[in-house]
Amino acid sequence: MTHSTDAQTAEHHARPRREKSQKKTARNVLLGFAAAVLVIALACGAYVFKLAQTFNTGTTKIENAFPDEATRPIKNVTGAMNILVMGKDKNADKSVDTDDSAPTDQRTDTLIWVHVPADRKNVYAISIMRDTWVNIPGHGEAKINAAMAQGGVALTVQTVESLFQQRIDHVAMVDFEGFKGLTDALGGVEVNIKTGFTPSVLKGKVTFQPGKNMLDGEKALAFVRERRSFPDSDYTRVKNQQLFLKALLSKTISKETLTNPVRINNMVDAMSPYVSVDKDFDAGTIGGLAFQFKDLREKDTVMFTLPNLGVGTSADGQSIVVADQVAISGIANAIGQDKLGAYVTENGLAQ
Repeated sequence: MTHSTDAQTAEHHARPRREKSQKKTARNVLLGFAAAVLVIALACGAYVFKLAQTFNTGTTKIENAFPDEATRPIKNVTGAMNILVMGKDKNADKSVDTDDSAPTDQRTDTLIWVHVPADRKNVYAISIMRDTWVNIPGHGEAKINAAMAQGGVALTVQTVESLFQQRIDHVAMVDFEGFKGLTDALGGVEVNIKTGFTPSVLKGKVTFQPGKNMLDGEKALAFVRERRSFPDSDYTRVKNQQLFLKALLSKTISKETLTNPVRINNMVDAMSPYVSVDKDFDAGTIGGLAFQFKDLREKDTVMFTLPNLGVGTSADGQSIVVADQVAISGIANAIGQDKLGAYVTENGLAQ
């Protein structure tokens, strides 16, 4: 009995120690797990912070991106966003676009109105032909890309806002050279080219064949720049730019890119020096937009060219693209009501 009682007593004293030890082990495991999660979170946070710093310090801020508030349309839809993307090509041939016929390289070779609906389910990109004949506030009628030479970014914004009677929320100007570094950072971009051609800037070095072509940075730059090889000049060039941008977007949001921190870092690092944005269009704003687009896929991006009435001649003898005011009015109303998707479908504008 004594031995039994002693054994029971020993067991009684041993059990709490084992229970305490097990609880301590469990607590340590939980603390270890929590610490690991914290380290991962901090590492991710530091990585995101680094990317934000790279973007914010690498990009150029446009100090006077918008015209006087009194001249601007009132925003109609809460939550929707309109971004004017301007592509410039400092290495392209100079053209005569100013009123005094002075050649200038301060012009926008590409104008794209990007509409982001409030529900963030799609992105719509409308290419505006650079020779579209419009009224430039304070300067009279001219090609739309003359606005940059006559009054910089603010006048370009005012001109486009006047054309659509809709408000632009953000502005981004991209140098074509940026496509070169971005494409290489992605490991190349595959583009399904509809009509083959030999670009004038790389004549003898490369010919784009009909079908799938893998483009590195140099070839991508030649592809988006080229217009001399086409009888319709800018029409095919704009279509090729849309084709490339769609392929670029597809590669950017692919799993192989989004799960590769090194590639993402290289992309931001390569593109930032070639981008200028308005002061409020910083990494925080773009990052928030990117998070809202986490489920976006290539099929959800719709690109089309602003309808026009073809090529004409201005009163002073310039070859111009004649604006289709009826189509512009319809698109503008659809943007203002955040119903651009329905308009695009009804009018067969999606490519």
